[in-house]
Amino acid sequence: MHEPNPIDVAAKASGEPSFREVGVGPWEQEHPGEPRPDDARYDVALLDDGDRRNVLDRYRYWSVEAIRADLDRRGRHPFEVAIENWTHDFNIGSMVRTANAFTANRVHIVGPHKWNRKGALMTELYQHVVNHPSIQACVDDWRRRIAEERDEAHTRVDAIVEARDAGVLAEPDAERALLYARRDLRVAEGAKVIAMDIIDGAVPIETYRFPERCLLLFGAEGPGLSDKALELADDVVYISQFGSVRSINAGAAAAVTMHAWITQHAAV
Repeated sequence: MHEPNPIDVAAKASGEPSFREVGVGPWEQEHPGEPRPDDARYDVALLDDGDRRNVLDRYRYWSVEAIRADLDRRGRHPFEVAIENWTHDFNIGSMVRTANAFTANRVHIVGPHKWNRKGALMTELYQHVVNHPSIQACVDDWRRRIAEERDEAHTRVDAIVEARDAGVLAEPDAERALLYARRDLRVAEGAKVIAMDIIDGAVPIETYRFPERCLLLFGAEGPGLSDKALELADDVVYISQFGSVRSINAGAAAAVTMHAWITQHAAV
């Protein structure tokens, strides 16, 4: 019989760990004497039983639909995430969870419809998740929507200039409207498909400037992105490695990438 490891013995005797309780209990327990909210955003079952979900405090007791609608109302970030699902990779769930944390505009699942949700912890319910049979179909759809955004911004600029020149719109109002319309046009014109992979010719994320409007492509653990995904990308970006391994975990790479976009563009 082996002697127990002294670290295990000491850990058991330490009295640790002690964790804080996540979430809130039933409404009557948390707010004694207060009337129940009659706001339609609240979920009756959560008010009855408590809310132990991994959500921000402002969303306690809210229904999934109400949270998703509020994220839309507040405005999601303009980057989108596409994940190739050819190997049913366990990392996909964690990528979706990260996309929720950073409010990606959309999440695209490429390949088989069924994907590994284990790491998502139900966060996909708060996202706009779109399925595509191929990376070609995914990128084509994204570029079509970008073209529509660009055309709409062009139309707005032309209409504002016409109204200003005709005297229908006062100069200060026209200049303010043009500022926003031209900004939207620049964003749409600068949109890119960005593949995250370590290949010859890729540029380091540490010096790369992400466009505000972009589609980030992520591959599976091991094989990385498909040849077609790399072919369709405007830029290929890699995360510099300083140890002995060639690459980091796919879910971790997605988190690093999305946070890099956040540090460059998000209002914090």
